Amino acid sequence: MRIISGQYKGKRIPVPKNFHARPTTDFAKENLFNILANYVDFENLTVLDLFSGTGSISFEFASRGATRVDTIELNYRTFLFIRKIVKELGFHAIRIIHADVFKYLKKCKKTYDLIFADPPYDNKNIPLLPDLIFDYTLLKEEGLFILEHSGNYSFEKHQHFFELRKYGSVHFSFFRKNL
Repeated sequence: MRIISGQYKGKRIPVPKNFHARPTTDFAKENLFNILANYVDFENLTVLDLFSGTGSISFEFASRGATRVDTIELNYRTFLFIRKIVKELGFHAIRIIHADVFKYLKKCKKTYDLIFADPPYDNKNIPLLPDLIFDYTLLKEEGLFILEHSGNYSFEKHQHFFELRKYGSVHFSFFRKNL
């Protein structure tokens, strides 16, 4: 895993071989962040990274200057790995939270400029995520929600959906509060 751009551009982070997380591929991540460069100013951005896995997306946002990245991970070993990397690299903007995403969303009182979710592709609750994000009012007025998922799902009929990008088996559905 590597950080593509920003303060830690090119930094490789070794992921333990026995990890069960499926990191977003470098190819898909690079294309995602190229798209995001047209939608957001990374500096001063507040981000919520759901199902953070290896932390790759959080590290990328922090490296590019996001002021706050709340990263939510349930697996304790994975949580410890992310916490270790955050300390090693001095990512002061990242706040890692060991929690179940669905329980966290219900009690979260913050709003974010951008929310990214990369749930396990076999998670049966994937279709609920867009509604939860909007029902709990977690996005700021011009906020952006991005859901990474397999080709088994289509969100094109969701009222807040506005774009789909595909990179191999990786699909990114983009949602906006105000279209």
